[in-house]
Amino acid sequence: MDSKSIGRGFEPYRPCKIDEMSKVKEYINETVTEMVHRVTWPTWKELQSNTIIVVIASVLISLIIFGMDFSFGIAGDDQSFWRGIIGFVYKLDLN
Repeated sequence: MDSKSIGRGFEPYRPCKIDEMSKVKEYINETVTEMVHRVTWPTWKELQSNTIIVVIASVLISLIIFGMDFSFGIAGDDQSFWRGIIGFVYKLDLN
């Protein structure tokens, strides 16, 4: 503590700084302890099944987005038959 604050009976506004490297070491030690002792890691079989689920879901979502983009978006050039619903609307002559 600062000697001026002892006589006045209150905590110092800016106490002496604790060594910053000790805080970093403590953080790393706590992180390692938590990762080794407290985290529940999945088994190899659980990891494989969850990976398969994620891959299948990703493929399905990408196919849905492709289908929506192909259906509603402008696809192809001016001579192509299908330009999407928005391309069809743009092609209409409302005059």
